[in-house]
Amino acid sequence: MAIWDFVKDAGKSVFGKAEAAQPAAPAATPADAPKPAAQDDTQRKVDALKAELRALGLGGKDVHLTLRGDTVKIESRGADRETMEKLVLAVGNIEGIAKVEAELPEEPVFHTVQKGETLSAIAKKHLGDANKYNAIFEANRPMLTHPDKIYPGQVLRIPAG
Repeated sequence: MAIWDFVKDAGKSVFGKAEAAQPAAPAATPADAPKPAAQDDTQRKVDALKAELRALGLGGKDVHLTLRGDTVKIESRGADRETMEKLVLAVGNIEGIAKVEAELPEEPVFHTVQKGETLSAIAKKHLGDANKYNAIFEANRPMLTHPDKIYPGQVLRIPAG
C-alpha cells in the first residue's frame, strides 16, 4: 500500500465551508448506543467523497473509501491502473484531504502544480515537448474540464511518454 501527499488546503470543496477532514471518531460503540457526532461527521464526509467520485464517473460499487482524519484509504478490486490513479487524484485533490492510501502495481508519475505553471510547461518538463500538454489534459479527465483550469497545489497524473 502506497501513500501520496496532497496539499490539504487546495482543491475542490465538497465538505462545506471550514469543514476539512478532522480526526477520526473513537473506537466502535455498542450497536444500541447512539453514534458519536464525530462518527456521523466522518460518514457524511465519506458520502460526500463518494458523491464526487460518482459525479466524475469513477464511483463504482467496488470502490471503498475509509476516512481517518485527513487520510483516505481507497480500495477497489475491479479498477484498472489508470482508474486507480484517477481515483487517488480525484480524492486527493479535495480540500481537507492531505494523504491518500491505495494499492497500485507500479509507482505512478504525479506532478503538483506550482504557481504560474501551465500544462505546456508541465508537458515540457515531464514529456520533453510543450505541445504534448493535451496528453496530460486527457490523462486527467474527467477531473480537468479545460486545459487552462489548473491551480497551484493540484496534483496531476503524468501519462507515459
